[in-house]
Amino acid sequence: MPTCELRSWLREPTSTRFPQVDPIAPEQARALVADGAQFVDVRTDHEWEAGRIEGATHIELAELAARAAEIDRERPVVFYCRGDNRSDMAAAAFEGDGYRASVLAGGIQAWVDAGLPIEPQGGYVADSGEAASILEARKRALP
Repeated sequence: MPTCELRSWLREPTSTRFPQVDPIAPEQARALVADGAQFVDVRTDHEWEAGRIEGATHIELAELAARAAEIDRERPVVFYCRGDNRSDMAAAAFEGDGYRASVLAGGIQAWVDAGLPIEPQGGYVADSGEAASILEARKRALP
């Protein structure tokens, strides 16, 4: 799929254009990555900085079409976000373009709830959205 089509779909997804991608459980995702799959985190910068899955690549959903070449088409890819809304869109678009794409069921929150590690040490699952980003910036600015 040309990048312009992917970009268009990510802005205005339709349920009939791309296949639905079955979500995979955190332990299954962990096993896939151990076998060579890629983890791609599509959350915003403040969410990434607060906590992420070790070894993941960070590409915000809004940048995904422009940076699609950074994702190896020959290896499976597991997309994740906080829950699984943004990653559902990403996985469906990439699956429709011929990638072997999966989505982490329940996102990074499910990963943490399953007792799996995140980085950095002391990291946490940040709230998503613009208001959360502003609050995170204010927290960092406090002495």
